[in-house]
Parts: sequence; C-alpha cells; structure tokens
Amino acid sequence: MARRAKKILVYGRVQGVGFRYFVQRAANNLGLTGGVRNLPDSTVEIVVEGEEALINQLLEEVRNGPPMARVDRLEIKDVPPGGTYKSFHIEGW
Repeated sequence: MARRAKKILVYGRVQGVGFRYFVQRAANNLGLTGGVRNLPDSTVEIVVEGEEALINQLLEEVRNGPPMARVDRLEIKDVPPGGTYKSFHIEGW
C-alpha cells in the first residue's frame, strides 16, 4: 500500500484540553507518523503520514476528541508524503 499524507486543521475547543496528547496517543497506536501542534488562532494542526485506512481511523478519533474537547469542524488537505517523520510527536514546545 502507498503511503499517504494529510494536513488537518481542527476547529473548536481543542487547546488546553489534552487534545495534542490524545492525537499523539491515537496516532502512535495506529502506527502513523507525523506531528501535532497548537496554532496561534486556537486551532490544532495535525500532519500525518501512513496508510490511507489508518489515517481514516485517526480522523474518526480526532472527530470525537478527548472528553473535555469540542471538535466543530476539520479542514483536511492531501499533501505529498515527505517520509521525514520517524514517529508521531507533539511539536512546538
């Protein structure tokens, strides 16, 4: 199977509620690579690489989010896989 990559912007109450840790745990459980970070406009950006079916599973997890979060909408764009990620990590600390 071919590797895919997506850039996802998550809108809602997604900062200060453990959202990045939630995404990191879900992506690692699925064997995906990439990163997640908070953006200054209160959204969260996810860049993920892996098999399409596994990315779709992650998207379902992200739509639900952790208990304190509220996901209003996702903007999902296909991007070229870079292959530079070795794991899935939280960026921007």
